[in-house]
Amino acid sequence: DFEASFIRLIDKVTNGSRIEINQTGTTLYYQPGLLYGGSLEHDCSPSRSIGYYLESLLCLAPFMKHPLKIVLRGVTNDQVDPSVDVLKATALPLLKKFGIDGESLEIKINRRGMPPKGGGEIVFACPVRKILQPIQFTDPGKIKRIRGTAYSVRVSPQMANRMVESARSILNKFLPDIYIYTDHMKGVNSGKSPGFGMCLTAETINGTILSAELASNPQGQGAAVLPEELGQNCAKLLLEEVYR
Repeated sequence: DFEASFIRLIDKVTNGSRIEINQTGTTLYYQPGLLYGGSLEHDCSPSRSIGYYLESLLCLAPFMKHPLKIVLRGVTNDQVDPSVDVLKATALPLLKKFGIDGESLEIKINRRGMPPKGGGEIVFACPVRKILQPIQFTDPGKIKRIRGTAYSVRVSPQMANRMVESARSILNKFLPDIYIYTDHMKGVNSGKSPGFGMCLTAETINGTILSAELASNPQGQGAAVLPEELGQNCAKLLLEEVYR
């Protein structure tokens, strides 16, 4: 179902695409149309996160006929795909290096949705750039700071603080410039399922961004995760990225 949802999304952003799927759903015939863009809305399948759909839109959006502004609804953070937070922190700065920038380039999280039921909502907007700026980007540089977000939805707001403390206990040994925001969504903005998680990014002096993230197990699946463990494991994942 998530692949069918993805094909419908591609059909929405293009004009004149021909898509045929056989009855058993094993063969796909796809004839691409023009990248059209414009203002759109799409309900993503909750079995994969919005990041799965957003990754391809990030590649296509700069080359549309009209600037793309799309509202995507579904799961914002899960354990499978890159979360919306990570794409916002890593993909947007990368697009800016290629000369795709301006106020109209943004990913905005209106509501968070955790699996299995989702209920999140984001807005992705991107200006049109027909030509990319070539870049030479070979020296990653030394890490200068660490930023992050600890989010909690439909659970105690204290969960986010506990994750931040445990992550800092590890990262403080590495460098002092660390700031992890806590993001506690309330009411309508917190989607339909409880959960919490963390997204960390390390930035170098040359503007390279390394990221790591973890989310709690979906409601009713697997063992309960302690926020302290999740914070520590996320910090270790980030340090492993830096080491690599």
